[in-house]
Amino acid sequence: MNDTTRHFHGRFLALAERDNWEFATRVNASGVAVLVPVTPEGCLVLVEQYRIPVEGRVVELPAGLVGDGADPKEGLLAAAQRELEEETGFRAGLLRPLLDCPSTAGLSDEIVTFILAEELEKVGPGGGDDSESIEIHLVDLESADSWLRERQSAGVYLDPKLFTALYWLEHREWLGTS
Repeated sequence: MNDTTRHFHGRFLALAERDNWEFATRVNASGVAVLVPVTPEGCLVLVEQYRIPVEGRVVELPAGLVGDGADPKEGLLAAAQRELEEETGFRAGLLRPLLDCPSTAGLSDEIVTFILAEELEKVGPGGGDDSESIEIHLVDLESADSWLRERQSAGVYLDPKLFTALYWLEHREWLGTS
């Protein structure tokens, strides 16, 4: 691997260059946990919040950075559980890593880990931390497509990771979680 040059270093992101390719990199985290939380009743737990870079509301899977909190050595599953509870108010009895994937391979070196969260129990209000205003949605898996179309028709952006999660949930045998 060739050397990486840093052109800018901010509080949370850096602009780097390797092999004549500029890309963004995180300076305050060791990974990203993206949760696929499914309730015992068969609902996918989603979050909706205003995102400054796109100047609009976005429906997303709950997610968060690993190692960006009080414990920089925080593990992936501990961060996933923390973020799930913080954003949605649910705690998972079972967390299972599914796949590691680049988030935006042409723009960033960020690798996200999708984690199936099951055996959910409501333990708090959710809604995020003091810097967030998160709306929680419980979406029946049987009607997820139509629900997402309605949100999009209302002018809300849909994070494409939603569709990846729905595919995996429909094809659990591919993941060995059937």
